[in-house]
This record gives sequence, structure tokens and C-alpha cells, in this order.
Amino acid sequence: MTATELVVEGVTLTAGAHRLVRDVSLAARPGEVIGLVGPNGSGKSSLLRAVYRVLRPDAGHVRVDGADVRSLPVRRLARTVAAVVQEPGAGFDLSVREVVAMGRTPHKRLLDGDTAEDARLIERSLAAVDAAGLADRPFDRLSGGERQRVLIARALTQQPSLLVLDEPTNHLDVRHQLEVLDHLRALPATVLVALHDLNLAAYYCDRLYVLREGAVTASGPPSEVLTARLLAEVYGVSAEVAVHPRTGAPQVTFLPAGAAAAVPAAPPPGASGV
Repeated sequence: MTATELVVEGVTLTAGAHRLVRDVSLAARPGEVIGLVGPNGSGKSSLLRAVYRVLRPDAGHVRVDGADVRSLPVRRLARTVAAVVQEPGAGFDLSVREVVAMGRTPHKRLLDGDTAEDARLIERSLAAVDAAGLADRPFDRLSGGERQRVLIARALTQQPSLLVLDEPTNHLDVRHQLEVLDHLRALPATVLVALHDLNLAAYYCDRLYVLREGAVTASGPPSEVLTARLLAEVYGVSAEVAVHPRTGAPQVTFLPAGAAAAVPAAPPPGASGV
């Protein structure tokens, strides 16, 4: 697994008369973890689908190491890009180990069996997401969180140079959220990930792109992007942003509606307060 460069240049996506994404550009240098954040319907999932070639841009390009993803042969694309999506489709009538082994398909010729190296990668990927104990269970009988971990293991087994993940921490408990993101952070690969949890995004991502109504409204390091003013403008909420004393990352605390107005104003200088 090696890292690759991702460049999105002026991508616009439409569905009928509805514009999903409008003139979006972003870049991920090899080995970076880039986060997409923004409210529901802001275009995050649509943009990711363009990156892993499910949607064709109406304008603009997606380039991996300089090559337009639309021009890549299917096998080369599958060896380069792995995706973990929110809705993986119908359940598989397969064991967990067999589902994870599907990640090795791009690296095989037709009718090739699993090698010892394949088996090693499968076991390592299952262990990385704390799913080794699920290996022999039917995939379609797993809980939502267990399925999510298995699908991440399948993507890891694919050994891509670019990992694209749409809300990979959905359905996961706190422990597994942290374990999965720790592992993604340590990979020798480039990662593009959409996240709802801004505190996780602030800690794990090198840079953030904030989407609103299909367009990039802010981008940069989390410490520069995550401000109370931006959260008010993009999410319509009141929040306080501080630096976490141990991690050094921005820490967002959301305030209930009306909480800011309920805080009494500070007394003027010299007032006794009596």
C-alpha cells in the first residue's frame, strides 16, 4: 500500500435540474487525511461518488497521480482506489472472511485462488478493525456496526493507494470509531473521508473542506477552519471552539438553542453586582 495524490478540479455534478456539487476543487497530497464536513445535503457523498467513479462530472476532472479517473482501466482503478460507502447495497450470502477476501480480487487473475499472502492480509485487516472474531460468521447476520467494520476491512485488504470513505464511523461505538480512525491515520495511503463528527474530524484530519449547498465554503487546517462564526453560518448553530489541552486539536462544544442568550452579560467595570 502506497500513497497517491488526489486532485479534484472544478467538479460540478447535477441530477436533472438539481445541482449536487458546484465547481468544487480540492487536493490531497500523498499520505494526507483530508476531511469533508458539512450539513446533510451539502454534496459530500456526491463528491465522493465522483472520486470513485460512480458519478460522471458534468464539468471538471478528478485526477489520481495526474491521470483522470475516467480514463483508468477498471482493474487499475480498483487497485488504486477503495471506497467504503454508507449504503453498501444488498447483503452478501457469504462469511465475513469471504467478504473481506473480495478486496483481493483486483490483484488476481480469473480463477486464481487465495495465496498465503492473501490470507495474511485478510487476517491483518480483520484484526485492524477488531473483527477477527467475526471471520466465520455470516455477513448478513451481523449488526450494522459489525458490517461497517467488515467493509472497512475489505477496503484495507484491497491495499489501495487512495481510500475514500463516506461516514465510516456510522453505527460504530466510541471505541471502534477511535480504533478505525487511528488505523486510517497510520496507513501509508491517502485518505479522503466524509465525517459528521467535527471533533473527530478536527483530531484526525490534516485539512478540512467545508461544503455548503454543493460548494466549498472554507478549507484549511482544522484550527483555521473550525470557528464559531463558520459553524453558525454553515450549520446554523451556536458553538464554542477551544483548543483541547491534551491533544492540541480544536474542540467544538455545541450550545442548545437559546443558551447563548441565557448567559448573563458581564457587569460593567466598577459595578458591585449587588
